Amino acid sequence: MEPFGARLQSAIERRGRLCVGVDPHPSLLTGWGLSDDARGLAAFAGTCVDALAGDVAVLKPQSAFFERHGSAGIAVLEQFIADARERGALVLLDCKRGDIGSTMQGYADAYLDPASPLAADAVTVSPYLGFESLRPVLDTARVAHAGVFVLALTSNPEGQQVQQAHTAGASVAGAILAAVAAENVDAPALGSVGAVVAANLPDVRENLAVNGPLLAPGFGAQGGSVADLRRIFAGVEDLVLPATSRAVLAAGPDPQLLRSAALRTVGEVKSIHVPSVPAPTRP
Repeated sequence: MEPFGARLQSAIERRGRLCVGVDPHPSLLTGWGLSDDARGLAAFAGTCVDALAGDVAVLKPQSAFFERHGSAGIAVLEQFIADARERGALVLLDCKRGDIGSTMQGYADAYLDPASPLAADAVTVSPYLGFESLRPVLDTARVAHAGVFVLALTSNPEGQQVQQAHTAGASVAGAILAAVAAENVDAPALGSVGAVVAANLPDVRENLAVNGPLLAPGFGAQGGSVADLRRIFAGVEDLVLPATSRAVLAAGPDPQLLRSAALRTVGEVKSIHVPSVPAPTRP
């Protein structure tokens, strides 16, 4: 199997630059006319696979909304991962795990070991117990040719309390991004260790040239626009992977409308490579 970075690059070339979050909030299940239980969850997940997995480069199920339904919800998540990958989508499991030692290895085995029923193409992790606490996940991902997305600059305003704090002359987020770049230093193309950098941030001063994918949540319903993508990721546009959830899922439950919303968004984000043209000034 090719490394995750190479597979992601190929998927973007074939399907466009978009990650769709699959977040079955209780209100969304109800809005789709589904029951807020494992049965409704399974119907929701199946519709998302049918509508999106054949066309979208990356699907990002949020583990928490499956876990809240207990073992039956985990079973739905297992099936979703298997079905989406079978249809050709890469699956990024959004679980933001962060721990140490053997416990972190347990998470790595659960989400990245090909023998696990929950094995995904990539996983999100939190580095705020220290970047090296992620070593079990990073090492397991390398062996499994999987990807890892490390939280760096997140979309929630509370994150700035830690991420924008400064130590030894650099922000915490800047140090995390530098560590991500070091993991990708020998990657022949796009590296397999990425970072999470939100698309709705007012200002980004850190170096984003990490030679790995930059997952950009906060695009769409959370306020991030194409103009924000151009502003934040100027010079590293080829690394960015915009992520949206509500802006696409609100089109459901009709599969064709879901697919159309996703493809329309793919078309919109193509323009991040096109410089904004300033309006002409009057003499």
